[in-house]
Amino acid sequence: MPAAGTGSVSASWSLQSAPMKAVLISRQGDPVAPQVTIADDLPDPIAGPGRVVVRTEAAALNHLDLWIGRGVPGMKLEYPRISGSDGCGRVESVGEGIDTAWVGRRVILNAAMPQPVAPLPGVEPAMPPLRVIGEHEPGCMAERFVAPVSNVVAVSDAIDPVDGAAFGLSHLTAWSMLVTRAGLRPGHTVLITGIGGGVALSALGICRHLGATTVVTSRHRRKLDRAVELGADHVVLDTGEEWSREVRDRTGGRGVDICVDSIGRAVHESCMRSLVAGGAFVTCGTTSGPIASTSLARLFWLQLRMIGSTMGDMGEFRAITALLESGGLRPVIDSVHDAPNAAAAYDRLESGGQFGKVVVRFS
Repeated sequence: MPAAGTGSVSASWSLQSAPMKAVLISRQGDPVAPQVTIADDLPDPIAGPGRVVVRTEAAALNHLDLWIGRGVPGMKLEYPRISGSDGCGRVESVGEGIDTAWVGRRVILNAAMPQPVAPLPGVEPAMPPLRVIGEHEPGCMAERFVAPVSNVVAVSDAIDPVDGAAFGLSHLTAWSMLVTRAGLRPGHTVLITGIGGGVALSALGICRHLGATTVVTSRHRRKLDRAVELGADHVVLDTGEEWSREVRDRTGGRGVDICVDSIGRAVHESCMRSLVAGGAFVTCGTTSGPIASTSLARLFWLQLRMIGSTMGDMGEFRAITALLESGGLRPVIDSVHDAPNAAAAYDRLESGGQFGKVVVRFS
């Protein structure tokens, strides 16, 4: 495989006789949607040792797909590229060392592949760096994608492929943020900013499942109304002004135990002022910008925690997949687009008007 962030589409996979259709980001650009094209003559992937080829039934978009199109800061990307870090489909073939019992099974993908870290004597291993399918390697926006067998989980045929594709990355990220990093417990109050995005809606579903009270924000009244229909307890309309007083009003003056945020600079101060003593601010993204100011006096005086979180491991992924199978968690779908119209899916995500996941259907 090519090094992270390098290599063309054709160089990333071995040649096989049958051509493959794929959704390509043809070149770097902003907006991204005009750069999205369809190719029908790409080489079919072949599974290497420890890997499987999955025939894609559906793939979902994340903000990562937009960053891939616009260019990831600090990474040299070559185009055209196949993005897509959320996919659901059936295993079509397996590489060396993989049991053929996988063939024909419907699977969903955890795109985050931890890389080994060389141990040092007397030093605890660091958290491993990640390679991400759809970022460092060709993604799911194609008729077939390749993944390590250790990064897919088999699901029952009862799971709709659109739900399977929409579920993985956002629920894994939200679960890791809330449960693993922030220590969510029943009875906690959680602030979720920017309701309507995939991670925010996944966080809302997890909070409801685990018995937490929720306060959600949005710049759009219609999104707040939809959130109430999905079980949000309190809503705050973000008018661009500081809104922590409104959060405290909604919580009887107390504030929140956890804030889940992926917006960044535009709402950071309001988030921090909304936390109770001992509360946790946990972030997985910065769509409004990464540079924000924080009062260190507030941080130490109230013994607050600031936590970064990215995706999650396979133990967490299996935990959320079990909840998908049982019906305990379900993704919210904004729209479904057939693969030939994939540019419209990127445009929908780029517009910011979506409420839930934007999915591309391949079969």
